Amino acid sequence: MKIMVALSGGVDSSMSAKLLKDAGHEIEGCYMKLHEKPGYHEKNIEKVRKVGEFLGIKTHILDLQDEFRREVYEPFVRTYQNGLTPNPCALCNRTIKLGKLLEFAHQNGCERLATGHYVRVENGLLKKARDESKDQSYFLANVNPNALKSMIFPLGEMLKSEVKAKASAYPELIEIASQSESSEICFVDKTYIEILQRHTNTKTPGVVKNTNGEIIGTHEGYMHYTIGKRRGFRIDGAHEPHFVLKIDAQNNEIIVGGRDELDTYEFSTRNLNAFVSVDEILNAPNLGVKLRYRSTKIPVKIALNERGGVNGVLSYPANGVAGGQLAVFYDEEDRVLASGFIE
Repeated sequence: MKIMVALSGGVDSSMSAKLLKDAGHEIEGCYMKLHEKPGYHEKNIEKVRKVGEFLGIKTHILDLQDEFRREVYEPFVRTYQNGLTPNPCALCNRTIKLGKLLEFAHQNGCERLATGHYVRVENGLLKKARDESKDQSYFLANVNPNALKSMIFPLGEMLKSEVKAKASAYPELIEIASQSESSEICFVDKTYIEILQRHTNTKTPGVVKNTNGEIIGTHEGYMHYTIGKRRGFRIDGAHEPHFVLKIDAQNNEIIVGGRDELDTYEFSTRNLNAFVSVDEILNAPNLGVKLRYRSTKIPVKIALNERGGVNGVLSYPANGVAGGQLAVFYDEEDRVLASGFIE
């Protein structure tokens, strides 16, 4: 089988290509230029070319900077401007990696596209990786369900430690195997505020209110805060920690309260990206939901809403549910049934 492998210059994608080539497949690699961070692409492209030479495979450089800016970067900025918390990786996986790159693979005669994501596919559904500490099913849960038919995830059944050990057996890959992990958001060097400041004025002082609507302090500008944050604002006469509960972008206000006020039993989504029929999702036994990448799966009951999404009621409260994040619904076997962006 002819397979395109997404190569980043890191150990996961490099070993994905090696494993598939050793299995007898015809392999080509592709590096994606997604953003304009100075010096970022040059060093990675050099690594990708070295991996290509070592494996004896053709490597492509695909410039998707315009598409990435339109589909991922600009929505990232707009989401913060709207007082929400964006999930750029979920957008990128849908429109870029399992979108434009998959199209490129097919255009080059490849039957499948492989990536170094830690995730499995079972009966046509995404499933949590064997290595739960590296599982990326959450970030892939927004992809077009049809794309999964063309995908291979060689690392889904492996532990990260096993991948690095295998890579270290090859001198050409030792340097890659020992390199530090990449950042979660590839175009953010230090903080997201540095990105926003290039496009908008983030320093717009405003007031802090409690849940009764009373002004109790001041803040630096609403874009500096996300749900659950407890620092960076001033509360008059506060003796207990306060946490951001809500962001009012239109009025440049943040609403704060105690830790227990972050807990919520209910949430809603504005869309439903379904991998099975809606009836199967609504009637799935022991349905669970993850509301952030590092959160635990919580049992949930859901019903459709008039906005094309769902309303969910949790069996126990979640802490700091943030609009703009992805709600990912799993069945009892840890397979992804659907996802939707939290309102």
